Amino acid sequence: MAAIDSELVGEQQVVDGLYGRLDELRAQSRRRLAAVRRAGPSGSPQNRSERDAFATLYEDRLAQLESVEDRLAFGRLDLRDGERRYIGRIGLTDEEQTPLLTDWRAPAAQAFYRATAAHPDGVVRRRHLVTSGRRVTGLEDDVLDLEALAEAGVDPASLSGVSGEGALLAALGAARTGRMGDIVATIQAEQDAVIRSPLTGALVVQGGPGTGKTAVALHRAAYLLYAHRRLLERSGVLMVGPSRTFLRYIDQVLPSLGETGVVTATIADLYPGVEARGTEPAEVARLKGSTVMARVVGRAVRQRQRVPQQATRVRVDGRTVVVRPQDVAAAIGRARRQNRPHNQARVTFVRDMLARLAEQYVQQLGWEVPPEDRAEIVEDLRSTREIRIALNLAWMPLTPQRLLTDLWTKPYRLDAAAPELSAHERALLARPADAPWTPADVPLLDEAAELLGEDDQAERAQARADAERQAAEVEYARQVLRSTGAGDMVSAETLAGRFASSGPSLTTAERAAADRSWTYGHVVVDEAQELSAMAWRALLRRVPTRSLTIVGDVAQTSSPAGTHDWAAMLDPLLRGTWRLAELTVNYRTPAVVAAAARRVALAAGLPVSPQTSARDVPDALTCERVTQDALAAAAAAAADRRVAEVRDAAGAGRVAVVAAADRTAAIRAELAAAGHTVPAGDAVDLQAPLVVLTPTQAKGLEFDVVVLVEPAQVLAASAGDLYVAMTRPTHALHVVHASDLPAGFDDPA
Repeated sequence: MAAIDSELVGEQQVVDGLYGRLDELRAQSRRRLAAVRRAGPSGSPQNRSERDAFATLYEDRLAQLESVEDRLAFGRLDLRDGERRYIGRIGLTDEEQTPLLTDWRAPAAQAFYRATAAHPDGVVRRRHLVTSGRRVTGLEDDVLDLEALAEAGVDPASLSGVSGEGALLAALGAARTGRMGDIVATIQAEQDAVIRSPLTGALVVQGGPGTGKTAVALHRAAYLLYAHRRLLERSGVLMVGPSRTFLRYIDQVLPSLGETGVVTATIADLYPGVEARGTEPAEVARLKGSTVMARVVGRAVRQRQRVPQQATRVRVDGRTVVVRPQDVAAAIGRARRQNRPHNQARVTFVRDMLARLAEQYVQQLGWEVPPEDRAEIVEDLRSTREIRIALNLAWMPLTPQRLLTDLWTKPYRLDAAAPELSAHERALLARPADAPWTPADVPLLDEAAELLGEDDQAERAQARADAERQAAEVEYARQVLRSTGAGDMVSAETLAGRFASSGPSLTTAERAAADRSWTYGHVVVDEAQELSAMAWRALLRRVPTRSLTIVGDVAQTSSPAGTHDWAAMLDPLLRGTWRLAELTVNYRTPAVVAAAARRVALAAGLPVSPQTSARDVPDALTCERVTQDALAAAAAAAADRRVAEVRDAAGAGRVAVVAAADRTAAIRAELAAAGHTVPAGDAVDLQAPLVVLTPTQAKGLEFDVVVLVEPAQVLAASAGDLYVAMTRPTHALHVVHASDLPAGFDDPA
């Protein structure tokens, strides 16, 4: 014990020194940031740009340093050559640039995760540091080369254990907090291989529930940003999740790993300016997600370029010009041959038509018209209302929102654009003009935006608005100068420029999130099995290099437009250029629960991945049969008991009731009667000790205990949903049912 206590004291001194250096760097960054801010936005544009760059640099550095407080250092490697290397969340050096702490992503830290007794990779001993705040509370040693340890004269009494598995099991058994934690101190070898896989190409990570897919995806994003900083800082990394609840659940992981610049979004968020909050039947979402809709949208765009059936005669300054169908057809053909998006090709069409009309006008004059006068004639024709109407009817400038709204609300347009759909399918797509956008609409809007391009009229309107705003700012500046008497020191235009330059500068992540056409250096997709073919088309536009990390489990698919086979979905899109990695160890779910979930999934015909459970928990599976009338009350009572059981002294511990959507209101009412506050709808409070969720809302989350209500009903809606619901708990699954349990629940084999 004395030897171990001495080791604890020694490690505490090291950790104290690391935190001391961290505090020094934080103070240094604060001082530098404050100095830049004191300088203000004055000076030349170059000086302002330089200050903005330094301010952003110091802000990012300070955010990184502030976010790595917890478990700054978590490991140590004792190497054969006598070097002792500490592993932590970020790299730290002293003032002479001597390494103090090695970033977990650095090549020098790789052995901490991959070294084994069979392949020690030069490591004699691997030590896990167990900390609470800034205090070292325990040590766990994993001896990989006992002979070398003896040669080094290490007293066996100083060894705190024989392996580092205790750190892993402690992390797995810890009560849930409502936020996902990182696994940086306990990454396992098969996970590390995925995390450090090369940047290039598309990597598909397939794994059953609890194998750490999400954690691996997040740590891979952090690793790639570290290993390819120069490339990815310019273009950014996009993390796509299944829901906003899920994104809130994981939002602390990347900052805790020292990365704050990743854009996180759902598919519904990919189109800036569109709030896709509407809902629709699963059959409609499936239809919108099919690849046939790409042809429908393309045809709808092309049909907005049409030749009129008859000529239009227009009087201009006493002369008649004729918008002839044959001229329109020729101009359309010429514009289409440019292969440019609709709104941009329209510029060519309009110029061609105006030139033809101007030629008619000039011929009626009977004399030679110089070029400058011809340009004036073209402008007169352009501004004539009847001509504008005629040209717009032939080639209408469009927004994606207008195009899609017309398809859903005007049956004749959908009939013309979608002949391959049945009458029933076209009827499913119909909806009122004021209906909100749905997540399944977003990929179609994105498809339309690609085909339409930017509207030059909209750009001109924006330019006019910018000019008007600048004029207003200059006028305001004049008023300021008159009131202060400083007019002889600075012009109104200069002062207005300073107003404009004093706004916040946007990070790469912020610019990317606001720009639909932004292309990322890498995209990470979690719960990727839920994406439709149209969603994949939208996503791949954002990563032309096809550098992706695709994480999911085809057995957990609940979306009717999702996939149950990676090759069937990805081969047409990626042409077979993707590679597959599999995670095989279930770290989350107790063995008895995982076995039951696997049996149920196999009985339902799901393509379940093989996996091994890392842990078991006594009494992890409970099945309670009640009457139909008592289901809600029994579920609420079970949840109430379980909340009391899992709450620890620190207030951690979370329970979820998972049920079909039509049962959640009754369960919430019963819980309210028992004194619990459980918000309704999508307002999921991840910090609450108790939540009520549908299986879809529970996707990607984990809880200490899950109370699963009427699994037969969940199975009837989706076998994947039942598999998801059964595999959310880390300690216990409590099943409350009135109907017979699905096949596999009671099978001991």
